Amino acid sequence: MSDTTRIKIDTVSTSIPELRSMSRLRELQHNPLEFLSTLTQEYGDIVQIKLFFWPVVIINHPDYIKHVLQENYRNYDKNVPIFNLFRPILGNGLVTNYGGESWLRQRRLMQPAFHRQRTATLGQIITTATQQQLQSWKYLAREQKSVDVAEEMMHLTLNIVGHSLFSLDITSKTNTFGNAFSQANAFLLEYFNRPFPPLSVPTRRNRGFQKNVRTLDKVVYEIVQQRRSRQSQEEDLLSMLIEARDEETGEGMSDQQLRDEVMTLLIAGHETVANALAWSWYLLSQHPEVEQRLHNELDQVLAGRTPTMEDLPQLPYTRMVFEEAMRLYPPVWIIMRKSLGEDTIGKYPLPANTYVAWSTYAMHRHPDFWEQPEKFYPEHFSAEQVARRPRHAYIPFSHGPRICIGNNFAMLEAQLVLASIAQRYHMELVPGHPVEPNPLMTLSPRHGILMKLHHR
Repeated sequence: MSDTTRIKIDTVSTSIPELRSMSRLRELQHNPLEFLSTLTQEYGDIVQIKLFFWPVVIINHPDYIKHVLQENYRNYDKNVPIFNLFRPILGNGLVTNYGGESWLRQRRLMQPAFHRQRTATLGQIITTATQQQLQSWKYLAREQKSVDVAEEMMHLTLNIVGHSLFSLDITSKTNTFGNAFSQANAFLLEYFNRPFPPLSVPTRRNRGFQKNVRTLDKVVYEIVQQRRSRQSQEEDLLSMLIEARDEETGEGMSDQQLRDEVMTLLIAGHETVANALAWSWYLLSQHPEVEQRLHNELDQVLAGRTPTMEDLPQLPYTRMVFEEAMRLYPPVWIIMRKSLGEDTIGKYPLPANTYVAWSTYAMHRHPDFWEQPEKFYPEHFSAEQVARRPRHAYIPFSHGPRICIGNNFAMLEAQLVLASIAQRYHMELVPGHPVEPNPLMTLSPRHGILMKLHHR
């Protein structure tokens, strides 16, 4: 939509435009991606809405996002409905922690496990797990069986997280954990739209959710107890968490604290990358010219051998393909904060205790910052285009002090998986299979992505 069709706003006014239509707000429940995208097209880069009883300011400009995430980040915390919604699953782990000293302590404790030098040693784990997955696909490809690549990527990335962060083989737990999380995740989105009765009321719906949370807890506590009983010497993240001691009291983490951090790492560490990879395969299947260029790069650089981390600098188009998939289908499709004190965003005054949110899905399609905003166009991530674009126009991992702690690991993992699989297989979407984004905790394909595998 062109600027000329936007609702006219007095450019001199410093009042934030406000959407008051209740019928329009109901669209947020039914199709939040479309609602947030059209909202910014109609009202511009800042608008206020009412979410139930809460005023929420929606922003959609890199400068505004940079202000909240980086320039004045201390004025904003995560005590917001979106993160509170998932607290029954994630607890008070690094992602949902409001902020302040408790968050800073956990971040400092966990940061060394995600240092670039350490993640570099994980390349072999990633490629080994991927090669095992490829072996299991041989029969499926030969018999031309349909494969849900979204589900396959979930299993693969959960296996990688188990080995990389916890030095454990959790393959036997992937189905149990994945199914319980999918059901709990879907329930919470429904509960967000209809938050009655409270979770404490033992309705059939609530009991089903609590059962799934108990299943997730069982898997996580088994991981912790398995490590404690082994008394192993692995220098991984789980060891760091178990051995951590409070500087003042000398006490270690409680079982609840360990549970929250491990649960957060399991879910955030596999769900986001898995969905981004699934969308990558879908987009490649719809754009054969991009897939061919990807294959050409892989064939030229790798010549049939398994990729390693050292190969990645010579595989720029592989990286561009994945980054473009995350642009169109960002795993974290919405981000939210709450202002602790008064502030000014751009020219607009913002009261204290105001929710501020932005859709990465909408920001990543902003026509002012993307040459072809609705097209799968990996050239968006050429060095020339990246240099011309504001940094905060592309924020799949958020940014600032609370940037995703595992962003480097996620990019390493995704590029190695993408290269390993694409050099072996061409994927074809099953004719007639519906593909639709489903905005849950992450942006997943609502019906999965059914594909046929073809050996290259």
